[in-house]
Amino acid sequence: MTRTCYVPGIFDMFHVGHLNILRNAHATADRLVAGVVSDARAEVVKGARPIINEQERLQIVGAIRYVDEAVLEDVNEKLIMWERLRFDVIVKGDDWRGTPKGDKLERDFASVGVEVVYLPYTVHTSSTRLRQALDVRLRDVIVDG
Repeated sequence: MTRTCYVPGIFDMFHVGHLNILRNAHATADRLVAGVVSDARAEVVKGARPIINEQERLQIVGAIRYVDEAVLEDVNEKLIMWERLRFDVIVKGDDWRGTPKGDKLERDFASVGVEVVYLPYTVHTSSTRLRQALDVRLRDVIVDG
């Protein structure tokens, strides 16, 4: 029986943190499906649209050798993605552990027998931090410009 892992993420401005979670998630199962959060959902969650649009993010994530399939996550509940894909494991960064979001994830997936695995979050690099750095640099260019 094939064990399938699902890794949801926005995956904007693909960086080493994204690569790390995909590489490590790949080791938890026979098949890895990456859920690329839609532009609309990302805007609701983060308060801003991704820099890279969803179709390009799907192509980038789908091209990573650890990923067997990249799918668009266009719903607000991870259980709906489970109904579509029927995965055995869901992976999130360990920054979710012990949070209200992580607790809900664990409760939801316990009800359908899906294992929740937390992998180390790459603290020094994130799309949010990259966006902030770009904003600062753009402000410097405009002021000095």
